[in-house]
Amino acid sequence: MFHYLGIALAGLIVAQDPVAAPIVNPGAPGAASRQITAAEAVDLSRTTYTEQDVRFMQHMIVHHGQAVEMVELLQTRASSPAVRAIGRRIALSQEAEIDLMQNWLLSRGLPLEAADLHAGHGPAPSASTAHDARTGHDAHAGHGGHGAAPVDPDTVPIMPGMLSPAQMRALAAAEGPEFDRLFLEGMIQHHQGALDMVDELLSWPDSGNDPMLSDFAASVVADQSAEILRMQSLLSEL
Repeated sequence: MFHYLGIALAGLIVAQDPVAAPIVNPGAPGAASRQITAAEAVDLSRTTYTEQDVRFMQHMIVHHGQAVEMVELLQTRASSPAVRAIGRRIALSQEAEIDLMQNWLLSRGLPLEAADLHAGHGPAPSASTAHDARTGHDAHAGHGGHGAAPVDPDTVPIMPGMLSPAQMRALAAAEGPEFDRLFLEGMIQHHQGALDMVDELLSWPDSGNDPMLSDFAASVVADQSAEILRMQSLLSEL
């Protein structure tokens, strides 16, 4: 388990002069940030989080970033005003959540980028792979030692729900009603992947208990579930 900010940082906070720069604690999605006292910051430093919590935030930043890229394409290629409207809403909420996740990591002295993504190790494990890691089950046992078929990285997203490079190119090349369809299908897939990431996080023992992270995860589930329903309705009207 890691500790918020760390004991050393907590000591520095206590030692700071009262007139020093204020300590700002970022709020949950939709809530304003607020200034906190040195004593409150020390309390935060004693709160614990898990390796899976950190990885979730690092990966979700990348996940949200692709959604914002998809909306940027929408501005000049979509033909449906309703599709443009929900795209703008998605971009605004996900940009705000990216800020929150970055602040959550930085305030704890943690890197914004996950080591596995930085090292270029390919796609994140699927939910079934993660389950195998937790239970010690070997998903390949009993298959005669045959290797899996080669995977084309151009067709595989780096984490659940994200569009593959090939899908992103197809979206960027489309216009009008075809773009609207690909955008909605892709964003529904993307949102479902985010829900899967929350489910995986909460399946790990002791993960998802950090108050801010817990509020954020609940917000992701509520907002993106509602947006999936809206996009499914728009898709049926095309």
